Amino acid sequence: MRERIVRVASGQGFWGDWQEAPKLQVRTGPIDYLMLDYLAEITMSILQKQRERDPAAGYARDFVPLIAGLTPELLGRGIRVVSNAGGVNPDGCRRALFEAVEEIPTSRPLRVAVVSGDDLMDRLDSLLQEGHELRNMETGEPLSAIRERVQSANAYIGAAPIIEALRMEADVVITGRSTDTALTYAPLIHEHGWAADDWDRIAAGVVAGHINECGAQATGGNTLFDWRGVDLEAPGYPIIEMAADGSFTVTKHADLGGRVTWATVSEQLVYEMGDPVEYITPDCIADFSTIQLRDLGEDRVAISGVRGRERTGMLKVSIAYRDGWKATGSLVYAAPDALDKAIRADEILRARLARLGLRFDEVRTEFVGAGACSGRSPDTLPEAVRQGLPEVELRVGVRSADRTAVERFTRELAPLILAGPPSVTGFAAGRPRVQEIMAYWPALIDRDSVERNLEVEVSHA
Repeated sequence: MRERIVRVASGQGFWGDWQEAPKLQVRTGPIDYLMLDYLAEITMSILQKQRERDPAAGYARDFVPLIAGLTPELLGRGIRVVSNAGGVNPDGCRRALFEAVEEIPTSRPLRVAVVSGDDLMDRLDSLLQEGHELRNMETGEPLSAIRERVQSANAYIGAAPIIEALRMEADVVITGRSTDTALTYAPLIHEHGWAADDWDRIAAGVVAGHINECGAQATGGNTLFDWRGVDLEAPGYPIIEMAADGSFTVTKHADLGGRVTWATVSEQLVYEMGDPVEYITPDCIADFSTIQLRDLGEDRVAISGVRGRERTGMLKVSIAYRDGWKATGSLVYAAPDALDKAIRADEILRARLARLGLRFDEVRTEFVGAGACSGRSPDTLPEAVRQGLPEVELRVGVRSADRTAVERFTRELAPLILAGPPSVTGFAAGRPRVQEIMAYWPALIDRDSVERNLEVEVSHA
């Protein structure tokens, strides 16, 4: 009897990723599931602000026309979609999707599941009253210290509600703040029937999800290994081919660009990695030190041997809060003496800000083209290098709790064009924009207080 292999394809690594990728995953070769990851920590606060302005907003808008356009092919090929595009408004995302597919002829109605309950904003005060302090994982400070400034609070949920939605025959599963890896390993658990305490196989699914979650970064994008030789004009995004025993292969569609090698997969495995022995997810702790990779050639890398341990009793909570204001502006100075001009312009700017009596929590200057990317001080550059620089970008950013101070800063860059060093350019974009700072507050919460409120609802267009 032929071994059952489940194919989970990555189509998005973040909100703003290449929109053609999921279309190519669906249309270029066989897959069973399409995983679309849209969320990062800061994305939740952005979506929450959008929903404050418009109650119908708060989800990844790009998702709706994408899936609507693919719906006939998804249904025709039996491909199911799992995505966290719901952001802070999964139900609003579903409503928009139903409206978008209304005029599209399909073989049958599209069944869409919504997973809700990860958003803790409405329950935040009651949770604090119940004794959940939601202390900052880095500082130990209780959330009560900044409660009035909290913009969003979402628990990272795991596979269980996604599996329930798939059992309810959903074609598309829309979640809020699902952990990124669960978008891949939930379908694998569902298809292979792994038990909730099968730690090794679930850990293998976590590793697969970690490879999938950043899109083309596992198939030659952003790679250090022979990056000149990778065709990224139409790259194939990663596809996980998982067997029931937890061993799997990373590959891509053969007719697309990109590259799958031991190097590209390894680079993604160590991306955003803390302790490799304890990669903690809602459903298990995966031990990345047990991963065994074997390059099979022809864009195929086999992975086996993954070990896992029992999940913890806690879930991580991603909290964003208002933390003042910022603005960043830039000017470009041309040779000769480009770096010296930029340095002098920075000195003049700082002196004028001080003369105005403006107070900032931080003023940061970067000399782009003179070592800014490596953190190198321009003072360490040899004189021959300094003189050889054709241009240098002066980039200055400020932050303050006082919005007025930041607004005044935005009016001080343009005067340097005429009342500053010569040969300046690069101000065509105009005055810098004042932006509210959203700071990140990671915390832990007892999993039962979240999971008992998770809900799954399936409906059809």
